[in-house]
Amino acid sequence: MNSRNPDFNRAAWLGRLAALILILALAGLSLSSCSSKGAKSEEEGGLSEADLNAQREGRFGAGGIPSAEGEGVFRDVMFDYDSSAISGIARSDIEANARILRENPELRVQLEGHCDERGTAEYNLTLGAERARAVKDVLVSLGISSSRLETVSYGEEVPLDPGQGESAWSRNRRAHFSAFRDMPKG
Repeated sequence: MNSRNPDFNRAAWLGRLAALILILALAGLSLSSCSSKGAKSEEEGGLSEADLNAQREGRFGAGGIPSAEGEGVFRDVMFDYDSSAISGIARSDIEANARILRENPELRVQLEGHCDERGTAEYNLTLGAERARAVKDVLVSLGISSSRLETVSYGEEVPLDPGQGESAWSRNRRAHFSAFRDMPKG
C-alpha cells in the first residue's frame, strides 16, 4: 500500500484499523442501551420504571377500581400551555366530576397532573403538581372532602399522546382522575 516507506507494516495497520472499528462498534452498542428521554432515572429527578408500574397498576393496594369500571366516568381537566389556571371549560369539567363524587361517597380520587414534553423534567413535575392541586382546590371548594383526594404529578413521564406538535401536546396537558374505593374496615 505504501511502497515508498519501508517501515510501513500493512498487517499492523490493518490490526489497528480493526481495533478502532471494534471500539466504535462497542461504543455504539453501549449508547443504544442508554435510557430514552422519557425514562429518566431517579437521580435525574424522574420516576423509576418501578415507580411508574406501581402507579399504573395498584395505586392504592387491593382497593383499586378495575380499569373497565373507572374508564370514561370522569372527565380529564385540560390546561393551557405552561399554566395551572382553571379555565371556564375546565371548571365545568371539575363540577361534573364533583357531581359524580357526591353521588358516590365511597369513591376516592387520585388527581394526576400531566404536562407536555416541553420544559425540563423537574419543571414539568412541578407544573403537574400545581395542576393537580388546582383541581383539588376547586373540588374542595365544591364540597368534596380533601381526605377523598390525593394528588400526584407525572410531569411529562406518562403522555396520553406520544406524538409531536400542538395537537398531541394539548392532549397531554391535563389532570386525570383515577378513582378507587377504600378497603372495607374489619
